Amino acid sequence: MKHETVRLTGKDADGYVIPLGPVNLVAVVTDAGMVGCGAFDVDALERFGYPAARVKPAGGASSIETVEGLLRGEIKGANRHASERGVAVGMTGREALDRL
Repeated sequence: MKHETVRLTGKDADGYVIPLGPVNLVAVVTDAGMVGCGAFDVDALERFGYPAARVKPAGGASSIETVEGLLRGEIKGANRHASERGVAVGMTGREALDRL
């Protein structure tokens, strides 16, 4: 597993890349929620009251492979708790994280 600190507007977050065979599990976690690659079940996290969203790759890439790719990716789904914090489909991963 690779960990890196991600500087957001006004705070830091934790970025994680976990290699899983031919793919990576990628997420950035703030003090109030998370944005992850498409492998995350944000609806399951909603049942725990946890704000979460997932991204799709930007620029025609086939998958999110890095934290930077997640930050550039486009939000493709967000649970109710993330939406209540202003996360919306179509914004970048970085924009969403700035709201969490």
